[in-house]
Amino acid sequence: MRLLNFIPARKLILESPLQKKSLLDILRDKMQFSSAIINFLIVIGGAALFFPLLGGAHLFDWDEANFAESAREMIVTGDYFHVQIAYDIFWEKPPLFIWLQAISMHLFGINEFAARFPNAVAGIVTLLVLFNIGNREFDKRFGLLWVMAYACSILPHFYFKSGIIDPWFNLFIFLGLYQIAKLSQLDLRNNSRTRRILLAAVFIGLAILTKGPVAFLIIWICVAMYFLVKKSIRVFSFKELLVFIGMVALISFAWFGIGIIKDGPFFITEFIAYQVRLFSTEGAGHGGPVYYHFLVLLLGCFPASIYIFKSFIRQYSDTPSQRNLKMWMIISLFVVLILFSIVQTKIVHYSSFCYFPITFLAAYALHKVYRHRTYFSKAFHIWFVVLGGIISLVLILVPLFMKYRELLLAKGGKYIGDEFVLENLKSPVEWTGSEISIGCFYLAAIVLATIYHYRQPIIGAAILFVSTLITVQFTMYMIVPKVEAHIQGSVINFYKAQKGKDVYLESVGFKSYADLFYAERVPGLKSASKHSDWLMNGPIDKDAYLVRKINHYKEMDQKSDLEKLGSENGYVFYKRKKVNTDINQSHIIP
Repeated sequence: MRLLNFIPARKLILESPLQKKSLLDILRDKMQFSSAIINFLIVIGGAALFFPLLGGAHLFDWDEANFAESAREMIVTGDYFHVQIAYDIFWEKPPLFIWLQAISMHLFGINEFAARFPNAVAGIVTLLVLFNIGNREFDKRFGLLWVMAYACSILPHFYFKSGIIDPWFNLFIFLGLYQIAKLSQLDLRNNSRTRRILLAAVFIGLAILTKGPVAFLIIWICVAMYFLVKKSIRVFSFKELLVFIGMVALISFAWFGIGIIKDGPFFITEFIAYQVRLFSTEGAGHGGPVYYHFLVLLLGCFPASIYIFKSFIRQYSDTPSQRNLKMWMIISLFVVLILFSIVQTKIVHYSSFCYFPITFLAAYALHKVYRHRTYFSKAFHIWFVVLGGIISLVLILVPLFMKYRELLLAKGGKYIGDEFVLENLKSPVEWTGSEISIGCFYLAAIVLATIYHYRQPIIGAAILFVSTLITVQFTMYMIVPKVEAHIQGSVINFYKAQKGKDVYLESVGFKSYADLFYAERVPGLKSASKHSDWLMNGPIDKDAYLVRKINHYKEMDQKSDLEKLGSENGYVFYKRKKVNTDINQSHIIP
C-alpha cells in the first residue's frame, strides 16, 4: 500500500514544472531583484567598467586632443561662451560637451582622466536609460539584455572610455527619438502628449548644443520615414509641431542666439558653412567607400550586430507599443547608416548612434528566443564563428607581428610604402608576446559560446557577451597604450618637453591639436606664430620648435637656420633660434 502511494508522488515530482525548468529559469526565480536594486547594481557595475584606466593612454590626435584643448582654453581664458582652438574661435562645435570637460578639469585637473570622465558618466547614464526603457516597454529581462548587448559590444563599450563628443550627443538624440516614438502612439492622453513633446524638444535641443543641427536633421528624416511607412499615421498635430520647434529653438538660443547677438550673423554663417563642408567634401584622410559604415558597425558592434538579423522576423505576440518602438529603432538605424554613407567624410563615430538600434534589436532577438524557446540557424552560427574568429585572429596576429616586427620588417619592410608608418612600427615599445593571450582567450570563448549556442542560445549569448567585455577591458589595458605609443608617443613626449617654455611650437605639414594641449600653449602669442611659414622664415622674437613627418622633411633640411634636433618614430624635430631684430644704426657726421 505504501509503495502504491509512493509511485504517484514520485511521478508527480518528476513531472512538476520545476523539474522541467532550465537553469536560467531557476536562477531567474531565485533572483527577483526590484528595479531599484538593478539600477543600483548598474551604477556600481558601470563605474567599475568605465572609470578605471581612463588616463592610461595619451589623448588621441585629432578629436580627443581637440576637444580637451578647447576645454583647457576655456579655463585659461575664462571665456566659457566661445569654443576656441589656439585661442581663435572654433566654429565646428557647440560648447555643451566642452563645458562638461571643463567642469571635469576643474575637479580632476587638466589631464586625460578629466577629458574622458564625462563619457564614463555618459556610459552609466546610458545603461540606466536602456534598462528602464526596456523594462517599461517589455520587462526586466529585456532591459538587462539590452544593457548586456550595449555594454558588452566592442565599440559601444570603448566609446565610454574616450574623450569624444558622440556618447552624449547620441544619448540626447536617442532620448528625443524615444519621446517622439511614444508620441506616435494614438492612445496617449493630451497631458501626456504635452509632456513628451516638451521632453523630446529639450533632448533634441541639448543634442544641438552638443554637436550641432545634424541632430535635428536626423530626427526629421526619421519622422518623415515613419510617416511614409505608416501612411496615415500622424506624429505631430500642427499645434504640437509649433510647440516642439519653439522649444528646440529656445534651448538652442541658449548658445546660438546669444552668439548672434554678441558676434553678429557671422557667428552662425561660419558655423553653417562648416556643416555644409562636412557633408559635401571629404575630410583630409577621412574618405572611404560607401559601405564603410556597414563594415564598421558589423565588426565594431560585435556581438550585438550578429543578432539583429534574427530580430526582423515579425512577432505577433508583441504589443502595439512594442511593435511601434521596434519600427522606430529600425528606421533610425537605416536613416543614420544611409545618411552617413552618403556623407563624403567617413569617420568611425559618425554612425555611432546606430549602437542604440543595433543593441535594441539584439536584445529583442534574444528576448524572443528566450520566451519562445527558438533556436538559431546554421547560417547564423557560421557568421557567428567567422566574425568572432576574425576579431580573435587580429588580437593574436597583431601582438605577434609587433613582437617580431624587426625580423618581419627586415624581410618585408619594402612592401610598406609609407615611410611614416614604417618608422612608427620601429618605435621602441616592448611587446612581450603575452598580449596574444587576449586573442587566444577570445577565440576559446567563441568556440565555447558556439557549442552552447546550438542548444542553449541564451547561455551561449551570455558567454559570448561577457567574454567580449573581458576582452575589451584587457585590450584597453594591454594593447591600446602600446598602439598609442607607436602612433604618437614620441611626438607627444616632445610636446611635453616644451611645456612651460617661452617658445613657439608648431607642427608643420600635418594637423595636430596635441601640441596645443600637451605643451599648454599660452594666449597672447603673435597671430603670425600660428603659421609655420612665418616660424621658418619670419623675424621670430623667440625660439621656435617645429615638428615634421619623416616622409616630408627634406625641404626643411635645406634651410640653414634650422637646427635638426633628431628624429624618432616617424617625426623629425627642428629648432630655429630667435632673430635679432635690433639694428645698429650708423651715425654719419657731416
